Amino acid sequence: MAERSGLTVSALHFYEREGLISSTRNEGNQRRYGRDTLRRLAFIRASQRVGIPLAAIREALEGLPQQRTPREDDWEALSAKWKERLDSQIEQLVRLREDLTNCIGCGCLSFKRCLLVNPADAMASEGPGPRRLLPGTPRPVADFPE
Repeated sequence: MAERSGLTVSALHFYEREGLISSTRNEGNQRRYGRDTLRRLAFIRASQRVGIPLAAIREALEGLPQQRTPREDDWEALSAKWKERLDSQIEQLVRLREDLTNCIGCGCLSFKRCLLVNPADAMASEGPGPRRLLPGTPRPVADFPE
């Protein structure tokens, strides 16, 4: 299975421990996987590649009737469900990229003192934590003197 799937044996064992795939044992105590395991592994890898965590993948697989292997229509339904989550992650990454660029350009690396990112420490009134990284959080507008 490792050779056919392109995964390491330890990855297969990990997925099995996590309940994502299953195997049987032969008389020599070697693991034997069913043919559908390749499709499950492809589903797992594709899901991980787009940023879906293993817990969500496990939940999706457990939600399939009779624990069957995902089909094309299953992927379509799950990808529609996961789209909102991915859109939020993309928004956060874009915001992080923009903030990082602005911060490096300024050089102060202090959101509290930075006139560009946080003029007059305006974000302190919004509460603690990474306020600018939360989806949908408006950015303060710098009011520079002329």
